[in-house]
Amino acid sequence: MEMPALTFSLIILAILASGIRIAQEYQRSIVFRLGRFTKVKGPGIFWIIPLIERQQLVDIRTSTVDLEQQETITKDSVTIKVNAVLWYRVTDPEKAIIKVADYYKAVYQFSVTALRNIIGQHSLDEVLREREQINGTLQKIVDEATEPWGVKIEMVEMKDVEIPEAMQRAMAREAEAIREKRARIVKAEAELEASIKLTQGAKQMEGSPIALELRRMQMLSEIGTDNNTTTIVMVPSEFTNAAKAFSDFVNTKKKEE
Repeated sequence: MEMPALTFSLIILAILASGIRIAQEYQRSIVFRLGRFTKVKGPGIFWIIPLIERQQLVDIRTSTVDLEQQETITKDSVTIKVNAVLWYRVTDPEKAIIKVADYYKAVYQFSVTALRNIIGQHSLDEVLREREQINGTLQKIVDEATEPWGVKIEMVEMKDVEIPEAMQRAMAREAEAIREKRARIVKAEAELEASIKLTQGAKQMEGSPIALELRRMQMLSEIGTDNNTTTIVMVPSEFTNAAKAFSDFVNTKKKEE
């Protein structure tokens, strides 16, 4: 009689021991009793009723979802290909298991759909220029949809935007035209400033013929230096008379001394 009793005790202990469970620090255990949710357990060691209760583990760490490349049309009818990456984590394990069949697939499918929709609401220039704003809007839309599932969308980032080759060439020509326009504007502004300075200089020399002749002599000297040539200059009589008078004045002063 002792052997059957011992065997029965061992069987009971084995059944009870089979109910021991361990959840890691980053896991939570959803416990169902006869098909009905009872509680969330973990982390650490805990016990469930064998044959009556079962568990389902949920990872509450931040997970990454790569959204495959999507071909979509922008608001200005340009076909582009864009992909993105999404970060999410489970904040309510109970809802993540009970409210949706597969929260990973649900998050992925809704994110892909939202990505195509939001690209269709923006022009190509906006998609290229306002990526941070689009990322924020996309995150808000997906987060509002996944909140009832106990899932928090932490961040969404568009990775690559592929533009058709014809559009790339058109954008390159446009950029080149803009650079040429800027260069012409800078040159025109420089010529305008130079003409203003020349006008001011001409007005100042207008009342001094000697200053005008000195400037002309200086310019001729510079031309001769640059080109290594001999230049014949016709000097006005007023200039020579003034120079002669100045020379006579200097000689008179020397004789007086």
